[in-house]
Amino acid sequence: MGSWSLPRIVVAAQRGGAGKTLFTLALVRRLLQEGWRVAPFKKGPDYIDAGWLSRAAQRPCRNLDPFLMDREALLKVFRLGASGADLALIEGNRGLFDGVDLEGTCSTARLARLLEAPVILVLDCTKVTRTLAAVVRGFQVFDPEVSLAGVVLNRVARARHENIITRVIEHYTGVPVLGAVPRLRIPFPERHLGLVPWQEYGVEERLFETLEKALAGVDVDRIMEVARRVPPLEVPEEPLFLKGGWLSGIRIGVFRDEAFQFYYPENLEVLALAGAELVFIDALRQGRLPLVSALYLGGGFPETQAEALSENRSLMKDVREAAEAGLPLYAECGGILYLGRTLAWKGRAYPMCGVFPVDFEVRERPAGHGYTLVRVREPNPYYPQGLLLQGHEFHYSVPTRVDEGPQFVLEVERGYGFDGRRDGILYRRALGTYTHVHAASSPAWLEGWLRALESLEERKVWGKSLSLERGMAKNHLKI
Repeated sequence: MGSWSLPRIVVAAQRGGAGKTLFTLALVRRLLQEGWRVAPFKKGPDYIDAGWLSRAAQRPCRNLDPFLMDREALLKVFRLGASGADLALIEGNRGLFDGVDLEGTCSTARLARLLEAPVILVLDCTKVTRTLAAVVRGFQVFDPEVSLAGVVLNRVARARHENIITRVIEHYTGVPVLGAVPRLRIPFPERHLGLVPWQEYGVEERLFETLEKALAGVDVDRIMEVARRVPPLEVPEEPLFLKGGWLSGIRIGVFRDEAFQFYYPENLEVLALAGAELVFIDALRQGRLPLVSALYLGGGFPETQAEALSENRSLMKDVREAAEAGLPLYAECGGILYLGRTLAWKGRAYPMCGVFPVDFEVRERPAGHGYTLVRVREPNPYYPQGLLLQGHEFHYSVPTRVDEGPQFVLEVERGYGFDGRRDGILYRRALGTYTHVHAASSPAWLEGWLRALESLEERKVWGKSLSLERGMAKNHLKI
């Protein structure tokens, strides 16, 4: 362990939907305009907020999740993400003390304590004044180990509204009010999984400009003073991942476009550090599958792009034939829908790749939402039997018809998966799972890629074959 000094701050709220994402985005952009190098982080397994923060900060936003990662791994991710930055800005999720159990395990508060970071509380001031002093007082005393350094008033109606709330909070609690944000007239884009990903929004720069203007009433200099008043943090000196050549010569096709964009940065980085060449594929516009040794299909919103995906028949044909040829395919959540037979969305069914003989439908209410625990029960090319994988899921899709043939290799111990009991549909070397796994949480994720590729008699490449290098190193990951 080594001592490391870095200004840092956590942005939290009394509940989800209070406006902390808007405020965090605005603050990131304002600090960038002033010349600060800001490292953004998102507490929890959220992809969409993290994507917006990445876009705003112009560097990868990394997820910090006490459920998925132990303390050492989390601190390594934090140090990796904050390398070269002047400030680490961590957006919480839901309410400050909300966790997975009675004790608030895995809450934003726990993360703030672990990082020894002060908290700024974003308060939704809609139709309330003096009562907010009681709310802030409750936050002060509920967990004295959490450093509540200030509050920001959000959605204030007018100057008189802001003045009353500021006076009562500072009088009764002593917590400084660091400014106020008015109720914005331009709504933030949202849909069934939360915010619309920035890749689909199209006018994010105009939105950022609106948010920056909304910070006119916030004392950013005082926020930076709070961020600087932190003790040195003891962090592991070892890297999160070790570099090696275990996947040397392997080209992994990664689907990344408006339909597929849910990838943890670390999952892609560890594949590259293992020697793989990542080849990004646009499933909407790219007509043929490039020269690749394996495919990685992340989550996203294939339902909103279903028509364009289904019209790209040549690419779907290549994917189906690659699966039949035994090419390793690893698909998470939205990637499964693309590999299915049909995808129904808003009353219309679209043909998909047909790798899995499954019809899917995206409905109005979530089927699976939250952390997952799945046990590997059946033989497969990726994971050893008996292994427990921890991850998360958030999907509105359900299978409406599953024909005989594919095997389910994962048993759900926590979560929903395909039907509350099963996850991990397998056909040849194509595995589709609703559970998203983080490489920093589970070394088995990279080991799974090694297993799948090493199990081939020859290292197959779409359209070509290369001889397989034997004896791939197993001690490739250091967490």
